[in-house]
Amino acid sequence: MGFPGVWMTESESLVYRVVPKCACSTIGQIMFHSDHGRYFDGDIHDSKDGLHKWNQDHSQPLIEEAVRAGRGVTFTCVRNPYSRILSSFFDKIAGIQRNGKRYRGNLVPQLMQRYGIEVGSPDDEFDFDQVRSFRRFLLFARDTIRWRRPMEPDIHWSAMSGHISTFITNGGKYDQIFFTEKFNEGMQRVLDAAETPVKIDVNDVPRFNESEGHGPKRAHKVSDYFDDLSRHLLWEIYKRDFVLFKYDFDDPDNKFPTAEVDLDEVHAKLGR
Repeated sequence: MGFPGVWMTESESLVYRVVPKCACSTIGQIMFHSDHGRYFDGDIHDSKDGLHKWNQDHSQPLIEEAVRAGRGVTFTCVRNPYSRILSSFFDKIAGIQRNGKRYRGNLVPQLMQRYGIEVGSPDDEFDFDQVRSFRRFLLFARDTIRWRRPMEPDIHWSAMSGHISTFITNGGKYDQIFFTEKFNEGMQRVLDAAETPVKIDVNDVPRFNESEGHGPKRAHKVSDYFDDLSRHLLWEIYKRDFVLFKYDFDDPDNKFPTAEVDLDEVHAKLGR
């Protein structure tokens, strides 16, 4: 099985388990900069060298050896499930991708037909009922995760605990897990613990939000998108994420965690 979704600096100082929609573009660029003293020119997801990635064949034995030997600081980053699923909807379903097309080709037309989702378009300035469409998308996301139909769950809305667990079950151990909502503080703690060729102050790092500007802006506060049914669905899908990563299920507008992540608990519960 190995370590899918893992990125590692060439210096082997940082080992990161990617979790989509949790600042992964910025984290990847920081890792690249910590080795090379410059940022990757383009979307870091497109890089083919300068950063080891599990999906590059030549990187796999190097990542595997470093993880097994416990080299580098191993870490990941999590995000409030309410805002993460909203971000997935606005980026991947309602938004236009960097290539100028809809995400995954015929996915959005399929959702319009099967679930009655509307997403507008750049021509009408994305004029659609965001709340109604998001709630229908949530039904679709639940169907993919619970029953794997009408398709397998997408990495952008499958549970964070699922991504994070593969690293543990295949023999890895996290040194740190921090919060997107406290990004600078958490990322700096990771960098301070690592011996990187280039020192970085996270406060000086630009934000690399590759999905920004390609779709509609969120028009309402978080809680407006979640009625009783959609909150029930969210708990069904992401209960483990809320519990393990200490997010407040009762108040959708409280984006901050209520406590630090208990690494021992994460390893015990996701390592089974």
